Amino acid sequence: MTEPTDLRRLDRQMTFLGEADALKGVERHNVLLDLSRPENVAEHSWHVALWALILAPDMPEGCDLSRAIAMLLIHDIVEIDAGDHSVAVAHDPHEIARKENAAAVRLFGLLPPDQGAHLHALWQEFEENATPTAVFAKRVDHMQPILQVFCAPEWHADHPEIAGHTLTEGRARRMAQDWPALDAHTRALMAGEAPAAGPLNNRLAFLAEADRLKRVNRATLVLKGARRENSAEHSWHVALYALILSEHAPQPIDAAKVITMLLLHDLVEIDAGDVPVFGAVDTAAVEAAEIAAADRLFGLLGEEGQPLRALWSEFEANESPEARFAKSLDRFNPPNQNLASGGGSWVEYNVTRDTFDRAVGSKIAAGAPALWDWIAPKVHDMIDSLQGAKA
Repeated sequence: MTEPTDLRRLDRQMTFLGEADALKGVERHNVLLDLSRPENVAEHSWHVALWALILAPDMPEGCDLSRAIAMLLIHDIVEIDAGDHSVAVAHDPHEIARKENAAAVRLFGLLPPDQGAHLHALWQEFEENATPTAVFAKRVDHMQPILQVFCAPEWHADHPEIAGHTLTEGRARRMAQDWPALDAHTRALMAGEAPAAGPLNNRLAFLAEADRLKRVNRATLVLKGARRENSAEHSWHVALYALILSEHAPQPIDAAKVITMLLLHDLVEIDAGDVPVFGAVDTAAVEAAEIAAADRLFGLLGEEGQPLRALWSEFEANESPEARFAKSLDRFNPPNQNLASGGGSWVEYNVTRDTFDRAVGSKIAAGAPALWDWIAPKVHDMIDSLQGAKA
């Protein structure tokens, strides 16, 4: 028999996760690989967590990969209050630290005290950069923006100079000593040369291809209805949901496995596109397109891609406890976005209570009944109000 859900605890967790949506509106100096727009901090946080997963063979001794990924999911959450600070602009580091520490106190303070204290300590560990796990996470966070510049087909006018300075004289200057293979790869790209073939080259090609997920738009609205969400920032947000809400799974699960599934689950949309849950679709055609996409994308990694391809298939099959919970979170996240935006895509698709319960509610209830019990009354009230307004 499962323990009854502590609704006050879940309320606090959902308040934090709702506040986290604001990270999607914080822009960085970096731009997407196609130079189409500035990157936001939420999609950056997804990308660096994926980087840690893919570059795990190069972790230093004593590093805990699951802990590193958790660090990277939350490492920039303070920028909701403190903003992003480009390495190209001079700043007062003491003032930045003050603002970020105040933001950490406020944001992690939204959570239940035990969970807030745990994540605040994890964020501080990352900032202090003294443990093997923090060192690995910091190296990934420092190198990802540099390689995002040099892996682009065309280079932004001033970014190569900034990225090169960061690598040779700035915060990544120890990379030649600490991560020589990655440093050599980056310097080859800077010089316009082809990097050495091999597993590292395959990993970085895969990670560069993953940048395209930031250009796949979904039906769900974010930032209280300001715009449509993209699949990369959704992947970050739902992985954060898993980090915060795994205690509500109806049976014991491997939370780190759930997070990994959710980092990967929508990569196939790079080729297959997003399919709105309330849209009219050819299910067989969608499944075929997504399988072909999985074969191509994970195939970029060679043999190293096989375990990730298998994990994606496990998520799709929805049979293991981790897959069922991950699927439920993937369905649970968008309704919260719609509630925050006055109905969001429910208005566009004229969603009724029965339609929602069949397409979404049943999926949430199957893998996370406590979360369904929490959200169902809120959704039903909103949808009934929207339908009543049309009558």
